[in-house]
Amino acid sequence: MGELKSSGKPFEISKREVWEAYERVKANKGAPGVDGCSIEEFEADLKNNLYKVWSASSRARGEAVKLGS
Repeated sequence: MGELKSSGKPFEISKREVWEAYERVKANKGAPGVDGCSIEEFEADLKNNLYKVWSASSRARGEAVKLGS
């Protein structure tokens, strides 16, 4: 019988939504996340870190993304 096949990404989130979320956290002077990565550390590799957040969010596995060194 036919099986449902995943499109590869169970949850659609745009890169723009990730950028807007980052801007809100920065404006609120957000606290470090579960990995202890501060806004300053996050911004040191902003493009890569935003991609990591977007990619993990798109997979929607509920896992924390480690960004710090």
